Amino acid sequence: MKLKPLHDRVLVKRLEEEEKTAGGIIIPDSAKEKPIKGEVVAAGPGKCGTDGKKVEMSVKKGDKVLFNKYAGTEVKVDGDEFLVMREDDILAIID
Repeated sequence: MKLKPLHDRVLVKRLEEEEKTAGGIIIPDSAKEKPIKGEVVAAGPGKCGTDGKKVEMSVKKGDKVLFNKYAGTEVKVDGDEFLVMREDDILAIID
């Protein structure tokens, strides 16, 4: 099954965080926080502005992004977990 986001929605796959601290301590799964970094898997075409013209998306497939901690809706597709969120929930593109 393929998902294609609509309007200003973005499909993001979370990037896994380090399992060790800088000092070498291994962090158990129960103590880990969900990562706030991800990779854009798909992006919608954009939304209509107040003047009726289409506003292009700032992100594209393959961009690594930083997003709000509680942003988006979690979905599971073919065993993989993704987030569907609005473009406004994305804080920055990571170079």
